Amino acid sequence: MVSKTTSQIQVTVHTEYDFKNSFPLDNRFTFRYYIIIENIGQETVQLLSRKWQIYDLGYGQSKVEGEGVIGLQPVIEAGQTFKYFSNVVLLSGMGNMKGQYLFLNVNTNEKFEVEIPKFSLVSEVLSN
Repeated sequence: MVSKTTSQIQVTVHTEYDFKNSFPLDNRFTFRYYIIIENIGQETVQLLSRKWQIYDLGYGQSKVEGEGVIGLQPVIEAGQTFKYFSNVVLLSGMGNMKGQYLFLNVNTNEKFEVEIPKFSLVSEVLSN
């Protein structure tokens, strides 16, 4: 588990290898990542978009951008948390991800970026 706080927003990430949806013989290694976004500040914020940098060992880097997360642009009040999970597929079974969220301060209309800490993705098939 990794965690990082930027601009009063704490992002915590926990990962797990998804055996059920992985097919190592086909170079398909699926990972699930769980995100907790905690607003530790005093202002209400809204998550507008995300940018991911995904590194797949031996296959290089890719980027994913889009509005919100899992189809939502959640509003997170002071002291509240928002949790979600998603997944990513790697070809090599080993890599990492990091990224940024773009938030809006609902009270001031100011936009700001929040860092998603870098986290490792290592298939349990490869680590045994």
